[in-house]
Amino acid sequence: MNLSGSILDKLEDILISKGRYHSREELIEDSFRSLLRAKPELRKELAIGLYERGEVSLSKAAEICGLNIEDFKELLRENGIKIVVPDISSEELDKEVEEISRIT
Repeated sequence: MNLSGSILDKLEDILISKGRYHSREELIEDSFRSLLRAKPELRKELAIGLYERGEVSLSKAAEICGLNIEDFKELLRENGIKIVVPDISSEELDKEVEEISRIT
């Protein structure tokens, strides 16, 4: 089924006017969620892309695509993507360790 832009616009108008969605943004968000559920391989591409752009951390990207961190690192290697190590000074690192130590 080939939906032209005008049919998609009409579908959008109908779904919003019938109260199924409150806004175009809500409709698009739900559509992407459904797409990612239907095509899990896209979750990996999304996670890799977000990680490459520096928009998410390694652990968040792994979570997005449903892998543990080590498996996600392997996926990055398979795709020729370098793992970014945050540039943290030793002073900042010492401060973080001290704060964590206070909590535990």
